[in-house]
Amino acid sequence: MFQAPHGNQQALLPPVREPETTTSTRERGTDRPGRDAFFDNAKYLAIVLVAVAHAWEPVMDGSRATRALYMFVYTFHMPAFIVISGYFSRSFTGRPDQLKRLVTGLVVPYLVFEVAYSLYRRWYGGTPDQAISLTDPIYLTWFLIALFVWRLSTPLWRTIRHPLPVALVIAALGSLTPGIGQDLDLQRVLQFLPFFVLGLSLKPEHFQLLRRRAARLLAVPVALGALAFTYWIAPDIRMSWFYRSTSAEELDAPWWAGPVMTVSLFGCALVLTAAFLAWVPRRRTWFTVLGAGTICGYLLHGFLVKGMEYWALVPAYDLDTPLGRVVVTVVFAAAVTAMCTPPVRRALRWVTEPKMEWAFRRDPAELTRR
Repeated sequence: MFQAPHGNQQALLPPVREPETTTSTRERGTDRPGRDAFFDNAKYLAIVLVAVAHAWEPVMDGSRATRALYMFVYTFHMPAFIVISGYFSRSFTGRPDQLKRLVTGLVVPYLVFEVAYSLYRRWYGGTPDQAISLTDPIYLTWFLIALFVWRLSTPLWRTIRHPLPVALVIAALGSLTPGIGQDLDLQRVLQFLPFFVLGLSLKPEHFQLLRRRAARLLAVPVALGALAFTYWIAPDIRMSWFYRSTSAEELDAPWWAGPVMTVSLFGCALVLTAAFLAWVPRRRTWFTVLGAGTICGYLLHGFLVKGMEYWALVPAYDLDTPLGRVVVTVVFAAAVTAMCTPPVRRALRWVTEPKMEWAFRRDPAELTRR
């Protein structure tokens, strides 16, 4: 999501180190060693889907098609990011330099934007008593703290014999545990955990399979079939299942619905994520460079989405009409694109990748090397 030091490839958020690949620089479509255009392209396209889906939420009432598109995108847009984040966390072992990057790349942005979104809601959202809580993530900041927890747990998952089934069991149990949603958004941490663990388990050759022509051709009927299915069920299914922020009991569903929906949504998200990645360009494109700035797009676009609500822009400009929905889609796609550009990355570097050498002790190993 940000401009990383030379030799690093980033997922949505700060990377550890790019896993070794078996392809050459030319095959990967890189513009310099250590960067893979495929993943940068995937991150940019996914952040556009995230921003557009968030923008659809206040305008989708009364439109079955928009609700179906919203449901379709919500099935895989965050899982895709989390899988990629897990893949680029494979080398995390808890070294001092890696822990420093967790603090500067996740904790600091979380603290700054948790306060910023809280004040934004307090001053402009008609909620003057909005609390500033470090344990109750507001809006989209949950992903920062979730990735912090997941990445810290990486060494454990790397030692377990069958990590993905264990993670799925934990996610299913989380869906049966009411009352834990607000504390660090643990419900989401648990229910999205399998995607991160899946990313940890992937190897370069798995992504190579998705780059084959057969995979791209198969992705088309899969996506169209999923769209048709979501259009069919759109009026009848609760969107809260897709947010993974509440338990089955809190959704007034029978207890067994939690594990069933957890496994079902995991399977659907896995299939659609594979279909999405199959059509991501492998070579450098005009938007490849934007993949390095997705942290900025992710953290900033929420102010625009919440602004639609705080200033009642939907009824004021008839944005819940067919034309209005098209305008919203185009505007937010363009806005998040601008937010991922190098000038914005440089302007936000003080919060997305601060140096903070003053806050850490010198690594003894580093001193020895010098």
